[in-house]
Amino acid sequence: MKKIILILGIIVTVFASCSDYIEENSESFVPADETYKTSSGFQLLVNSNYAWLKGIYGGNPWLFESGTDMYAEGRTPEPAGLSQYTLLIPSSSNVDELYNSCYQLIQSVNKTVYYSTVTEQTSNLNTLSLVGEARFLRANAYFLLVQSYGGVSIANEHVTVPILSFERNTAEEVYTQIITDLDAALASVGTGTYSTTGRVNKRAVNDLLAKVYLTRGYETFGKADDFAKAAAYADAAIAGQALNLAFDQLFKPGNDLNAETIFSVQYDKNSTSTDPTKLGNNQFYYFSSYLGGAETGAPLRSYNLCPTDYALGLYEKGDKRWEATFMTEILEETTTGSDGKPKTTLYYPYYRSTNPTALKVRHFYEPKWFTPADKLAWDTANASRKASTFVYHPWGEYSAAHTLIKNLDCYTIPVKKFDDPDPTTPSSTGPVSTRDIIVSRLGETYLIAAEAYLKAGVLSTGLDRLNEVRRRAGVANATIGEFNIDYVLDERGRELLGEYKRWFDLKRTGTLVARASAHNYKIKEANFVGVGGALKILRPIPQTALDLNQNKDFPQNPGY
Repeated sequence: MKKIILILGIIVTVFASCSDYIEENSESFVPADETYKTSSGFQLLVNSNYAWLKGIYGGNPWLFESGTDMYAEGRTPEPAGLSQYTLLIPSSSNVDELYNSCYQLIQSVNKTVYYSTVTEQTSNLNTLSLVGEARFLRANAYFLLVQSYGGVSIANEHVTVPILSFERNTAEEVYTQIITDLDAALASVGTGTYSTTGRVNKRAVNDLLAKVYLTRGYETFGKADDFAKAAAYADAAIAGQALNLAFDQLFKPGNDLNAETIFSVQYDKNSTSTDPTKLGNNQFYYFSSYLGGAETGAPLRSYNLCPTDYALGLYEKGDKRWEATFMTEILEETTTGSDGKPKTTLYYPYYRSTNPTALKVRHFYEPKWFTPADKLAWDTANASRKASTFVYHPWGEYSAAHTLIKNLDCYTIPVKKFDDPDPTTPSSTGPVSTRDIIVSRLGETYLIAAEAYLKAGVLSTGLDRLNEVRRRAGVANATIGEFNIDYVLDERGRELLGEYKRWFDLKRTGTLVARASAHNYKIKEANFVGVGGALKILRPIPQTALDLNQNKDFPQNPGY
C-alpha cells in the first residue's frame, strides 16, 4: 500500500474541492468512462476509495472523542455543541464533517462497483477481490454514519448527476446493508499480511464484522445471536495471535505498520509534498497542552481534548501503558544557535538529541500512585537532571479541569502516542502529520471479544480475552467478580486512549450520559436534554443535508 500512496496523494489533490459529489477532473482530457474501463484506470479508481479515508479520519476528531468521560476542554475552546451538548443543533460547527466525508467515500465505492462490471478484464486484475475491498470501505462508512446519526439514506447507486430528493432508511436497514457488504467482502478479499500489502484482508473484515454485530446487539432491533457472532468474528480476527509486541512499540514513530495493525489510514511524506498542510492529518495536534511552540522548537498543539482526571486515574502502578501513552517528562536541550547565543529546545529532545546525557527535565507529571516517599525518591534520583525552571506537577494538577486554576503552557500532561517527530512542515505552519492513523489493531480486537463474550454470557472466555490485554500491560489479571461493562470500558480507556473510539464506546453501551456527566467538568446530565425532553444521544442530521434535500419529510433525530 505504501507503494501506491503517491498516487493516492494525487487523487486527494484532484478531489479536495469536492463536497457532495465527486467531479471528474481529467488533466489529460480523457473521459472518466474511458479511463475506468481500462484495468489501470480501474485500479486507480479502487485506490481512490482508500484516499477518501483521509477525509473521514484525517481532520478534526470532535465527532470521535469530544464530549466524553475521557477528554475535556483545556485552554482552547472546543466546538461547544459537540463537546457540551447544550448548544448542539443541526447547524452546529463540525456536525456535518463526518456525514459529508462518509458519503463521498460511499459514492466513490458505488462508482467502483459499477465499473467493475464493464472494465476490461485482465489476468493481473482481480476484480472480485478489489470490489470486496471497496465494499468493506463502504460498510465502514455506513457503520460510522449509523452510529453517529442513526438511520441514514442508503445510496448504493452510481450517480452522475446530483440526487435532489432522498428518503431516510431505518438504522436496522443500514445495519443489514453493512453486514451484506461485509459478508461479500469476507468471501472475496485476500489473506495477504496487512503490513506488506496495506490492503483490506479477511482479518480486517472479521474485525469489522465483530464490531458491527457487537454494536447491533445493544440496539432494540438487535438479534439474539449478535453478541455470540461478534465474539466468533473477533476470535477469527485474532486468529490465535498473542499480544507479544511491547505496548511502547505499537505507536513508536516509524512502526505504524506493525504486526498488530489490522487496518489504518496510511500516509507518506512523499505523497503530501505538493500540499503538506492539507494532505497530512491532524491526529497528533490534539490530546495535549501547548508545549511552547516554534520559539522553543516544540510542535504546535491545540490545548484541547485534554485528559480528564478520570482518564488519568485509570492507570495503576506498573501499568506499562502509562509511560507509553503520556510524555511524563518534558525534556529541554540547550545548544548554541546560529547567532552564537544559547538556544533551548523543548519536546523534540525526547526523540532526538545531539547530547542525550546533557538533557534536563523541564516538567514532570506525578502519577496517581505516588506516595510522599515516591516523590522524595524521584526528587533525589533526578536532582541533577532538573532544569533551572523545573516544574513538578503533583497528581490532580494537570488534567483538563486544572486549566481553570492554572492556564499555562505544559500544564496538562501531553499524550505522546501520536507524536510525529519528523513533521513535513515547521510547527508554525499548522497541525500536519504524515504518521498513519491506526483504525483497528489487535489489542482492541481482544477487548471487542471480551465485551462480546460478556454480553453473550460466556464470562470465563471473555475474561481470558481481557486479561490478555492486561498481561501485556504488566498488571494483575482482573477477576470474574470485577468483570462487567464498566470494567471493560475502563480497560478500553487505558488501552485505547485517544484512538478515535470513545464516543462510540459510550454511545454503544448506553453509558454516554452517565459517564460524560460524571467525569467531564463541562457536562451535566441536563446538557443532554433536547427538544421535547428527548436526549441528544445521536448527533443531529446536518442542516446542510436537510436544506439540500427536496424531500422535506426527511425526519430529524430526537432532541433536535
